[in-house]
Amino acid sequence: MDKSGNNVESILLAGVGGQGIIRASDILCMVAVAAGLDVKKSEVHGMAQRGGCVTSHVRYGEKVYSPLARKGDVDLLVSFEKLETLRYLDYLKKAGAVIANMEELYPPSVNTGDAAYPDSIDAELRQRCRSVKLVDAGKIAKAAGNIRTVNTVLLGVLAPYLDFEIDLWKKILQEAFPAKILDENLKAFDLGRKG
Repeated sequence: MDKSGNNVESILLAGVGGQGIIRASDILCMVAVAAGLDVKKSEVHGMAQRGGCVTSHVRYGEKVYSPLARKGDVDLLVSFEKLETLRYLDYLKKAGAVIANMEELYPPSVNTGDAAYPDSIDAELRQRCRSVKLVDAGKIAKAAGNIRTVNTVLLGVLAPYLDFEIDLWKKILQEAFPAKILDENLKAFDLGRKG
């Protein structure tokens, strides 16, 4: 529910450049629109081509006035990289859920030795959040036949949290991907849902 009393679902997708976050948020928006909902989306591409932070807010409902969720208003945080989960955790509602890919992509400060990648992220997430699902999306994507389907795997993991019919998801996936990569993306989505 937003500040004007509308029932709005807020999802924040976060990760680093090159992980397919924008593509995943586009597909999520297409599903919500096809379900007859008002959808607003906002993206931030922070040096995305160099592995910088990328986020996409997706908000949908009967009527949505703002594309951005405020801190403490996100229902679902979908993180494509484990450390990025911590960076955006303050956006999550107290009763919100986290889906976190277990992939660790080291930021420049870790690569240069100026900082260490935290080794307690899993424990911190479980301590701070009511619902946490950790996913090895890379392993699932490989099982689907293409490591580049990690974003579709994460959409599959997300799907059971939302009230959209699976047939609608699959219809949109068929529209979103060309024939040459459609089968592996459908498989990635199904494996994500079951994983």
